Amino acid sequence: MNSLTASSPSGITHIWQLAKFELSKRFSSRSGIIALIAFILVWSVILIYPIKQASNIIMEPSFKEFIAAVFGPTTLDQLFNWQVSEFAMFWVAALYLFPMFSIFISADQFSSDKQRGTLRFVSLRVSRNSLFFGRVFGQIFIQGFLIFVTLIATTLLVMSRDTGLLIPAINTALVIFANLLIIVLPYIATMALLSLIANSARQASIFAIILWVIVSIIITLVNVKFPGLEILRYLLPGSQLSNMVNTQGLAAFAYAPIPLLQTAVILIIGRIVMQRSAL
Repeated sequence: MNSLTASSPSGITHIWQLAKFELSKRFSSRSGIIALIAFILVWSVILIYPIKQASNIIMEPSFKEFIAAVFGPTTLDQLFNWQVSEFAMFWVAALYLFPMFSIFISADQFSSDKQRGTLRFVSLRVSRNSLFFGRVFGQIFIQGFLIFVTLIATTLLVMSRDTGLLIPAINTALVIFANLLIIVLPYIATMALLSLIANSARQASIFAIILWVIVSIIITLVNVKFPGLEILRYLLPGSQLSNMVNTQGLAAFAYAPIPLLQTAVILIIGRIVMQRSAL
């Protein structure tokens, strides 16, 4: 009996196995491959045109003077201090694009399986906690892979301009990778929760849009009536992104506690919903 218990997989093992399966399923299925190709095409256009062209423009002293005159000398001052200009533009684009991508990519964590009845089948073999967190970690792996791919592509773009920037580019890419992964966590957690409630990935995405609009309006109205409650805006994932635009390097980690705390709260709510859901 003891040997059987010792040899049975633990909850952590189940979570790890489910996360790996989620990652492999995303990039082995036909729909996953199509989504990956579309993602690569979109980012190829962004890299070749906005990032490559804009990175050359921001290096011009005249452009810096223009921005300082229009927006103020300190509004975007950190954007011009990046050692690798391509990553400065990548940072601005990625701050807003990856959260948006994560909403749609991770929208079907549970809804389709729940409709087909396969979620109940899986839940008979692993605990609901393992199933919930395994799917969430799988989506984190997927987002991490996509972020990694785009950073590799940006590094190659930098190398095509100046091979001497290899080390600074790698160091910058590592910092950006960690920051972006932290930023998308509350979005993945939110979609895990919404996909438990929704009947399809499309419905989960619609729920997410409605949720963001309603909460944004409520927070804005509360802030107008009670200016001292401005801290409430941090209840909404992504509320810190506008402040992060004018940061670089390790300074961006100053905002990391916000999405980490949001993720923890949303995951706790999602776990409760998972335990009480009729799968």
